[in-house]
Amino acid sequence: MNRSGIHPSPVFLGILAAAVAGGVLTVLGSQTATEAGTLLLVLGGWGVSLCLHEFGHAYVAYRGGDRAVRAKGYLTLDIRRYTDPVLSLVLPLLFLVIGGIPLPGGAVWINHHALRSRKAESLVSLAGPLANLALGILLSVAVKFAFPIDTLTALPAALSFLALLQILAFVLNILPIPGLDGWGAIEPWLSFEARQFGAKVRPWAPFVLFALVLWVRPFQMAFFTVATDLFVLVGGNQNLAGAGHNLFFFWQH
Repeated sequence: MNRSGIHPSPVFLGILAAAVAGGVLTVLGSQTATEAGTLLLVLGGWGVSLCLHEFGHAYVAYRGGDRAVRAKGYLTLDIRRYTDPVLSLVLPLLFLVIGGIPLPGGAVWINHHALRSRKAESLVSLAGPLANLALGILLSVAVKFAFPIDTLTALPAALSFLALLQILAFVLNILPIPGLDGWGAIEPWLSFEARQFGAKVRPWAPFVLFALVLWVRPFQMAFFTVATDLFVLVGGNQNLAGAGHNLFFFWQH
């Protein structure tokens, strides 16, 4: 183990390998392989991003003074270390398959008393969503430069849909709602009364938000409009992402 304890776990490498295998399947040609490959690439890629999101929190916390994250295995990119396998991986993947909503995964437990400052606390919370944003930009730029313009083939379509999911996750997580990372970023700077209120509603506030996004049309439209505009702004191809969405939800057509 290196000095910082950062080393990708076999579980993370397995999820990454599944995503790569999905990418290979998308270019084999048959409709079945294309659909199966898209499903595997997007689900595997989303699993990878869940690991990177939580790793971002842990790594910034480690640099900010919480050395306990190393002993907890948070720096290994092992999704099993982040609370519970069901909450960390199964539920987010299930929500993605059911409704295309990038539900956050499990959380890392940070010792905020060990962090050096309120700024460090805010940066710890921001690190996760920023990991999603960085991955979304990276995938969008890769598609833009690696494939001819408007090439509606399966691989760039699947990668574009995965990139859009990262932007959706960023927008969702950055909202200043108790229980989400956006609230965690501003919480250290709030009054005692505001922090008390946040603690009271934290257990259920995110689920109310998810319900609004899933089932209340105006909230759903506003959320997806903001996320899609940001996706296009960072270089994403909306047509490709739409094609990837259709391939991912092939059973709905």
